[in-house]
Amino acid sequence: MNQLRRTGVLGITLLTLTAGVGLAENEPKQIGAFEDWTAYSYDAADSKVCYVSSAPKATEPKGVKRDPAFFLVTNMPGRKPPVKGEVSTIIGYPFKEGEPVKLTIDDQAYEMFSKGDTAWVDTGSDKKIVAAMKGGKSLKVKGTSWRGKTTEDTYSLQGISAALAAIDKACK
Repeated sequence: MNQLRRTGVLGITLLTLTAGVGLAENEPKQIGAFEDWTAYSYDAADSKVCYVSSAPKATEPKGVKRDPAFFLVTNMPGRKPPVKGEVSTIIGYPFKEGEPVKLTIDDQAYEMFSKGDTAWVDTGSDKKIVAAMKGGKSLKVKGTSWRGKTTEDTYSLQGISAALAAIDKACK
């Protein structure tokens, strides 16, 4: 069931990030911009979806060919079971299958699992990671592509608390 929920979120997230012509009714609406994070919401078929998103401030190595990367925290209160504070990243390339993805908030390390170009933490870790994000300064995601190239993206956590408060208020 956990994997089904994650796959559903992947589909919603990809739809959200690539929303185009013909999707105006469900197109994400910006709730607000909070320093380095932006909050959005939209109505999905089975739940209102609210999420915060940020792009990396730095990427190593430079010049690697890939799609844009994002880090997200998502709420879907109408889902069964409700989703609150689901942590994920879309990295911009397919991850190497079976290879763990490393998430570091300041000096605290966590492990993520991946499918395609998206990685999540175990459901039981979401709450702890969101709390660490609120108290942290920076977040890093280190992953290996299916071709064996390792990248590390660094995100600022400035504004994350205000952005999360905005989606908590918008998605009750």
